[in-house]
Amino acid sequence: PSPSPPPPPSPSPSSPPPTRPRSTPRRRHPKATAAKPFSAMAAAEGSPANTELGKWEFWIDRGGTFTDVVAKLPSGDVETRKLLSENPEAYKDAAIQGIRDFMGVGKEERIPGEEIDAVKMGTTVATNALLERKGEPTALVTNAGFRDVLRIAYQNRPDIFAREILKPELLYSSVVEVKGRFGADGEELEALDAEEARKSLEDVYRQGYRSLGIVLIHGYRFAAHEKALRRIAEGIGFPQISVSHEVSPLMKMVSRGDTTTVDAYLTPILRRYVDQVSSQLDGTRVMFMQSNGGLTDAALFQGKDSILSGPAGGIVGAARTCESEGIRDLIGFDMGGTSTDVCHVKDGEFERAFDT
Repeated sequence: PSPSPPPPPSPSPSSPPPTRPRSTPRRRHPKATAAKPFSAMAAAEGSPANTELGKWEFWIDRGGTFTDVVAKLPSGDVETRKLLSENPEAYKDAAIQGIRDFMGVGKEERIPGEEIDAVKMGTTVATNALLERKGEPTALVTNAGFRDVLRIAYQNRPDIFAREILKPELLYSSVVEVKGRFGADGEELEALDAEEARKSLEDVYRQGYRSLGIVLIHGYRFAAHEKALRRIAEGIGFPQISVSHEVSPLMKMVSRGDTTTVDAYLTPILRRYVDQVSSQLDGTRVMFMQSNGGLTDAALFQGKDSILSGPAGGIVGAARTCESEGIRDLIGFDMGGTSTDVCHVKDGEFERAFDT
């Protein structure tokens, strides 16, 4: 390791005593004080980059109000920083700015991604977009006669005697009904009317919709019609097409349809954010936390897997922290600026829900 910098000169007897600034400046790693890559500083000091000191690692929680950045420095030390998630006058993205601050990289300089081992993120971008209904305008494509199937759903009655029935708000705002249907045994009961479907999809495209959720009855098992509709939609130019046999290849049309429409509704929002982060970290492995508590590559991160990305990271972190102290039963309370999450862990095991 490089020698420590010399101490600052002592003030002369005639100098006034130094005054402490009102706010303590943020601590910086010795290798990250200048706005230049770590490799350049290491070379200047006669120390090979990333050999003795290793690489950077970043763990980031991007919330609706604050973004927390935990960094493992090349020396092995761990430091943290908190930034406002939205501060357009100072920076475009809080996660990227946190990385720049730690590495000492200027605003217009390239982040040396080859010096970062991994960036692992949990985010509530999709969570908040869903809660605030700020997702992508979405159209549902389904069989003729089934336009209301997701609205009717299972007719669950949380309060059976309620006089005012409050139905959940739907995520799609337009419906395209297409002729064509498979039976439960795979028999094609009605051929797909591709020409009529094309005209209907072109009309929806002219209305400004760019995101589609394609959900056909028995489509999880017999997907020929869904695949044909996707090809038609791709030819028209829809950038986001979620098809149920890929998004949620399970029986039960309502739950499969809900998952598919939420994927179509959130994936464009999520993809813009993920691409924005990944574009600044060329050469770096970027991974995102999924709702199931596992990590996935940024390129594979989908809207349907992101709804509980931030909360899932909090649950895993709370469980592992308590486990290190021998605590296996816990209740976690994670309060953010936009939403609050409560979790329960029993005997060290996560409680999982497959329908939410």
